[in-house]
Amino acid sequence: MKSLRRDYSTDPSTANVTSKVFVRSTKSGKVQKIVRELYLRQDIPCSSRLFVPFVLSEQPAGTTAFPRGHYIVPDTNALLNGMDLFEHTGAFYDVIILQTVLEELKNQSLPLYNRLLALIKTDEKRFYLFFNEFRLETHVRREQDESINDRNDRAVRTVAKWYMDHLRAVTKSKKEKSIPAIVVITDDKENLRKAKEESVTALSLENYVSGLEDADRLLDMINESREAREAKEARGELYYPEYYSMSKIMTGLRAGNLHQGVFNVSPYNYLEGQVKVAAFDKPLIIMGRHNSNRAISGDVVVVEILPKDQWKSPSTKIVDEEAVTKNDNPEGEDNETVITEKERRALQEEVRQAHGKNHEGRPQPTAKVVGVVKRNWRQYVGTVDPTSTGSQTTGRRQQNVFVLPMEKKVPKIRVRTRQATELLGQRILVTIDAWNRDSRYPTGHFIRSLGELETKSAETEALLLEWDVQYKPFPKAVLECLPPEGHDWRVPASKDDIGWRGRRDLRDLLICSIDPPGCQDIDDALHARKLPNGNFEVGVHIADVSHFVKPNNAMDLEASVRGTTVYLVDKRIDMLPHLLGTDLCSLKPYVERYAFSVLWEMTPDAEVVSADFTKSVIRSREAFSYEQAQLRIDDPSKTDELTESMRTLLHLSKILRQKRMDAGALNLASPEVRIEADNDEVGDPLADVKTKAMLATNSLVEEFMLHANITVAAKIYSTFPQTAMLRRHATPPPQNFEELINQLTKKRDMRLDVSSSRALADSLDRCTDAENPFFNTLVRILATRCMTSAEYFCAGAHAESEFRHYGLASPIYTHFTSPIRRYADLLVHRQLAAAINYEGEDGRATIEGSITRNRLEDICRNINYRHRNAQHAGRASIEYYVGQALKARSEKLATNGVDIGIEEDGYVMRVFENGVVVFVPRFGIEGVVRLEDFVLPSDEALRSVEDRRELVTRRESEFDPEEYTLKVSNKGHQERSVAVELFQRVKVNISSVKEETGRGVGKRRVRILILNNEL
Repeated sequence: MKSLRRDYSTDPSTANVTSKVFVRSTKSGKVQKIVRELYLRQDIPCSSRLFVPFVLSEQPAGTTAFPRGHYIVPDTNALLNGMDLFEHTGAFYDVIILQTVLEELKNQSLPLYNRLLALIKTDEKRFYLFFNEFRLETHVRREQDESINDRNDRAVRTVAKWYMDHLRAVTKSKKEKSIPAIVVITDDKENLRKAKEESVTALSLENYVSGLEDADRLLDMINESREAREAKEARGELYYPEYYSMSKIMTGLRAGNLHQGVFNVSPYNYLEGQVKVAAFDKPLIIMGRHNSNRAISGDVVVVEILPKDQWKSPSTKIVDEEAVTKNDNPEGEDNETVITEKERRALQEEVRQAHGKNHEGRPQPTAKVVGVVKRNWRQYVGTVDPTSTGSQTTGRRQQNVFVLPMEKKVPKIRVRTRQATELLGQRILVTIDAWNRDSRYPTGHFIRSLGELETKSAETEALLLEWDVQYKPFPKAVLECLPPEGHDWRVPASKDDIGWRGRRDLRDLLICSIDPPGCQDIDDALHARKLPNGNFEVGVHIADVSHFVKPNNAMDLEASVRGTTVYLVDKRIDMLPHLLGTDLCSLKPYVERYAFSVLWEMTPDAEVVSADFTKSVIRSREAFSYEQAQLRIDDPSKTDELTESMRTLLHLSKILRQKRMDAGALNLASPEVRIEADNDEVGDPLADVKTKAMLATNSLVEEFMLHANITVAAKIYSTFPQTAMLRRHATPPPQNFEELINQLTKKRDMRLDVSSSRALADSLDRCTDAENPFFNTLVRILATRCMTSAEYFCAGAHAESEFRHYGLASPIYTHFTSPIRRYADLLVHRQLAAAINYEGEDGRATIEGSITRNRLEDICRNINYRHRNAQHAGRASIEYYVGQALKARSEKLATNGVDIGIEEDGYVMRVFENGVVVFVPRFGIEGVVRLEDFVLPSDEALRSVEDRRELVTRRESEFDPEEYTLKVSNKGHQERSVAVELFQRVKVNISSVKEETGRGVGKRRVRILILNNEL
């Protein structure tokens, strides 16, 4: 940064210099005086278009109260209470954000600060950042005995008065111009009082919004003020214990009496959660709302272990929140006894002993939440519970209602609204504002409606919001980073062009790509050719995205936030603009493309003789689907060079795969189906739901991509031992497999050896059932769930011994092969380019300077989060499509208004005393089957939701936790029963039903019935 020097004695724009003196004592006891000077200017613009074409409009919007238009000056608490309003597209334009307010907001809420920065950067809303602290007329010095908050409030009023005087002074000669009002928005009562005394126009957020069009809807978007929350907590009974003070928490954490971890709620029992803490191998159990103490799944909490006489076994029941709290009143709180517990010393040794002896049914250590370090609150998609709305739901009367989030792990949220009737049957977006001790439920506010339930647009947006997918169109600044030639861009014809610098010409190689059908964003291509010495040259060629996406430009920053491309059934949410992903970067056949190539010399036994890395120019000969490539390889009449190249690749890939398996790599499984969404046939709508077929060509591509990733990982780590972007899969603790080991031993007399990845792989291979081929896949699915998730990390964050990828049995690994759809791969491309000195020492220095370890760790946290959410969003999209296909089929084939459903094979994955969890391979879905969803011999005809609901009170069950069995019958008719057990294959009926109560009210869900005719 250049140093700017100015003669302050003659520059009128800095005519005022203010000094602040700080006094401190040194270690030697001397007193040191520190003077900080602040140069106040008069050339900082007001930014109104009344004067020059800046940000604020010349004729801002008017209201009934301000017919000549107005500019808005919010203080910090107005932004804290109404950020959703300020982001709303229907109101809040021409807003002056003060430097004072921005800095105060940053100290109070970093997420809101980032949201406000985004608003300031956008052109549409006309938010102007005014540096009031640096302008002579608006700088405010803190007075003696004046609090910082009072000083900041005074600064807001000072700016409002200056703006008003400034507009009047400058527009005196422009009589045709109407002077807009300056309106301060604040929820601080004292600030409102002083503004009135000083003749400053100021309104509370609620009063201001009340004067706008669509006020009823906008008023619902205001947070409950802090004063209101504090007054509410001061009265009434407190349902939850107070959190420990920060000093007590810090002391307890240091002493080992308290423990910190992430709170996770069971998907089957909303009253039970777990917290994994560093001190113990197994998670601590949190049971009951009192012990969870207002924690929401995902919160970082501090817990205290309960006395041993309060330890319990994990619940064996399925417990839904709706069943327990369906009669709760959103307008008031039911009395609930609060148990005050004395402080107790930690029981760490007994916890360890209990974990070491934990057999099925033995009590496990339990804990209670005593503090929340970091809230995981976000915007939630949900529906208004119709049973919580009162009879008078018209007009502007505000009432409390319950919103039932889609995510079952999140409790229902009390929301105050004036539009309860309009919101019924809508997918809506809400957020949590607070969860006070006097409230059984968190309180929040309405943001907006997504549309009617079951409409494709509303449900698609709902799942994107639920999984925090960045789906909005790319902003203008990002699109301006694209090549100006657009689709007409070509690789330069002349090799003297700068685009060819450092690139190897590989256009003569017989390169091809092999991808899923219809793939447009082709990241990778391959080739193999025989060398004169009898070895093979094998190449993996990856789209050179880093050529188009430069570090720290708008497109790079947007890609770093999105993290990954998200694939839904009917659409793709791209990480990069469409022009790059499906055209300029995509390795399409018959056109020249920039690539980053990894070239190996391999022996016929797939031993690597050497590896080389180079930027290149390639020309793919063909783009195959997996099926097309397989057919070509298998066709003996095809003897051309390209086909022979693929046969060589297939031969070598089989050897590489066997080497991985011999080293202990795991062949795991996850439920995956493929949806052919373009099927326009009028026949069975479920015909386009297919289980993904795994061909030899799938494995061919997978093996060489894995090999490239491993090779690149070693290269970048050798060059950047502190900042290499790597990916690891931690070895799972043996305790994670205890339940599955016990289940396999009890039910199938099979042994699962988890002493190493190789031992686990071998024992999984032995878990077979000759009469049921899917059993092995089921066990692999369950084993996968016992493991930790793979994650991106910065090399300097872990010891080299912790780099290992357990599932792949590789000592080091990264992602290099999909830069079009993964930001991690794009960073790895930049690091690899620097490692091979593609841009010389300057390029390497740029990478080392721009990607610090702290910056890279922040990126890793975000892309790990985005990667997981993308997977969840993709699965949710498939589940939604299957539900809609079932709905279409049921409407077509229903008999006498009763859905006959479709019969499929299912597999029992978990057994509870009041139901089971069943997995249906055909659709890749699993669901809870409750007692009333067992079809007994006496009620086979009962298929409607109404009929089956009556069975709840008639059902009884016999549950054996040791043998994992459940017997279901009607009361008094035990001879007519259905018995199921873990791992059993059962015949199920799958249909689409409309929920009448609960979180899915008004929405269809997939219902699974277990039929009487067992297989």
